[in-house]
Amino acid sequence: MMPDAGRDLEAKIERAAELLRQARRVVALTGAGISTPSGIPDFRSPKSGLWEQVDPMEVATIYAFRRHPERFFRWVQPLVRLILEARPNPAHRALAWLEEVGLLKAVITQNIDGLHQRAGSQTVYEIHGHIREATCLQCYVPTPTDSLLEQVLLEGKVPRCPICGGVLKPNVILFGEQLPVREMIAAQQAVRASDLMLVAGSSLEVAPAGDLPLLALEHGARLILINLGTTYLDQIAHVVIHADVAYVLPRLVALLGLERQQESR
Repeated sequence: MMPDAGRDLEAKIERAAELLRQARRVVALTGAGISTPSGIPDFRSPKSGLWEQVDPMEVATIYAFRRHPERFFRWVQPLVRLILEARPNPAHRALAWLEEVGLLKAVITQNIDGLHQRAGSQTVYEIHGHIREATCLQCYVPTPTDSLLEQVLLEGKVPRCPICGGVLKPNVILFGEQLPVREMIAAQQAVRASDLMLVAGSSLEVAPAGDLPLLALEHGARLILINLGTTYLDQIAHVVIHADVAYVLPRLVALLGLERQQESR
């Protein structure tokens, strides 16, 4: 799939801006594609995706983690380093600004990098978890990850619970785990109350996150898809834009007359 370009791209962005002008309750669903401009790789892109060099079933399931946590931490070490070094890009800041002016009611994200919050977004539902805390698999006590970074990044050690010595698992959702119930319920409520869903940088291949746009459509919302690749909803979305979200989202803000001199955060 070749990215949209030229007049065709601008026409689609203008159509999306018109739908946003008509909307009152917008929700955004974001995936890995919104953070790739910040230097964080996605999972499925050829050559650069995180699953290109490793079988996710060997390192990123809860069952594999319980048997061989050292394999998970060896795999995730470079990703955590990239996340810590990354900064919000114009796409993150555009969504934060849409929320600040009252148009965007919530960001639902599949990402664990926290870049939406760092960009200024306030209502963020992290349905795949985050790396700010880790939980002991033995006594279930959570621990802030600030104190664990040296062990994981510099020493390559499996972090241990300071209370019981059990293995600490970052609060990210691995394959085979249930999504955080409160976050998912809140996300679904936001989707049902919306009149427009904006999908940015998600292939919509992972359920149940990928089903949320269908929920929006079922409740009468319009759907805008912005993603470099195709999705299973391209044929029924109201606007489909195959382009870089870091270009498209700021352009939408500008066309809405909502742009400002945004500070780097």
